[in-house]
Amino acid sequence: MPFSIPSDHPCLPGHFPGRPLVPGVVLLEQVIAAVEAAHGPLSGLRLPQVKFLQPLLPEQSAQVELDALGASRWRFRVRRGDDLLASGEVVADLPIAEASA
Repeated sequence: MPFSIPSDHPCLPGHFPGRPLVPGVVLLEQVIAAVEAAHGPLSGLRLPQVKFLQPLLPEQSAQVELDALGASRWRFRVRRGDDLLASGEVVADLPIAEASA
């Protein structure tokens, strides 16, 4: 799932003044959005392993790549072209429809 973070995003002025970088939590929001876009709303999301390798700047294009490791576990990579920015795993308890049944 491709994305870019606009230069007027509210997280950027404090991260860091004069040279804004997209915070890791904003990258992780994009990862969760990609998982839920592919599999629907999920509950009990955890990120047991995350590595941030390179920064993303505002307005740069990036891509979330997902590999299923089971019914409720995914390996992710966030890339800017060939550059790996972040990687890790997402684990969910259940889809929300199943959790409320």
